[in-house]
This record gives sequence, C-alpha cells and structure tokens, in this order.
Amino acid sequence: MSKHLINIYIAGDSTAAEKLQEEKPMSGWGEHIGAYFNNSVIVHNHAKNGRSTKSFKEQKRFDEILSKITPGDYVLIQFGHNDQKSDDPKRYTDPFDEYKKNLSYYIKETKARQANPVLLTSVTRRQFIGGSLSKHTLGDYPDAMRETAHEKEVVLIDMYSLTSSYIDRQGDEQSKQLFLHLKPGECSNYPDGLVDNTHFSIEGAKIIAELTAKEIMNQISELRERKNVMSKKDVYK
Repeated sequence: MSKHLINIYIAGDSTAAEKLQEEKPMSGWGEHIGAYFNNSVIVHNHAKNGRSTKSFKEQKRFDEILSKITPGDYVLIQFGHNDQKSDDPKRYTDPFDEYKKNLSYYIKETKARQANPVLLTSVTRRQFIGGSLSKHTLGDYPDAMRETAHEKEVVLIDMYSLTSSYIDRQGDEQSKQLFLHLKPGECSNYPDGLVDNTHFSIEGAKIIAELTAKEIMNQISELRERKNVMSKKDVYK
C-alpha cells in the first residue's frame, strides 16, 4: 500500500532559499533536500534571502505557510544569520528574548494546526582561525534555539554542530569549494569574482542538504521510512 503524502515546509533565510538564475552558482540547501526523500514527500521551500525570525513573521511569510499546512505535515524552521544584524531594527532580535519568542510563536502556530515544528540551528559560516573553524560564527543563537527546543519539547536538528564539524574536517582550503569563492572572470554572474563565506556553491548546498536530511531521518522515523534509496553515497563516509 502506498504511503500518504507528507508535506515539508521550509521557513528560513538565504542559506536555505531557492536561488534565481542570476544568483547561480549560489545555492540554498532547501533546493536539494527533496532528492533525499521518495515521492511520498513534497518539499515546499518558503525560505527567503535576508529574513530573520522577526522579518519573516512581520512580512506575513509564515502566515502563508500556516494557510497551507495540514495535520501531519512538517515545518522546518531555521533562522539566525539575519537575527544577528544589530544595525537593522527590522531584522535584529536578541537571542534570548525576541528570537526565542518568535521561535515559540512558530512552534505554537504550527502545533495548533496539528503539524510538526522542527527547529534547525543555523548552518555555520566559514571562518577559520589558526587552521581551525571558529566555534562562534553565530553567536548565542544556536544555544538560544537549543534552549527553545528543550523548553517546547520539539525536535532539534543541530545543523550548527553538524556543519561546523563537517567544514572543520574539510579544512581551510578544501572547504572553500563548499562556498562561493569565485575568481574574476570565472562566472558571468560575478564578473569581478566573489569571496562569500556564508552562502553555498551548488556542491556545498547539496552536501548540507544531505547532512540535514540524514539527521532528520535519524530523529523522525516517519520520514526515515520515506528515504529515497537512490540517493548518492553518504557524505559522512
């Protein structure tokens, strides 16, 4: 008997968002995560560039998700990069105050529709110091989200820890391939070249998507049963 369809909605920022053709080869992990599930799972990527928990909520982007979700669906919630922007009052949130309150709102409203909220700590930035990846590229936001997940008893996918470990193992030089490091003239979209240690290349986004999918399936048995058996080899190996 075929399994009923499950929808996965992504609420997040540019690290997850689908990129326009003129932004390529920049890519978000949300563009690729659907490949790791079979056709009984449909991914709806609502992540948008530049959004924080505050601006995503105030611009009614979460309302759009709430208008569509049905009982049994999953909502993946990943913010933090833009919540850090203390010089922008439209996006900044204090990690242990407004940030946690916004996450709690997302959780409450998702549960009210009998759907499943899942918190994802932000993916790390690539910042190597003395040959090792910095452990503080997202400030207090990962800890604040971990606290919220514990207090609200919801699934936490600790992408900050997973991506920090993976990128640190790649090392300073090899990890550049995962991000947008382009030489002048290498890409017509960025003729002057680009050094971006926040946003992913297509290769990097696919790897982050696989790390994310694997951890989701580790923690959520219903989604583990819907793994795409044709997925590429495990990046952990």
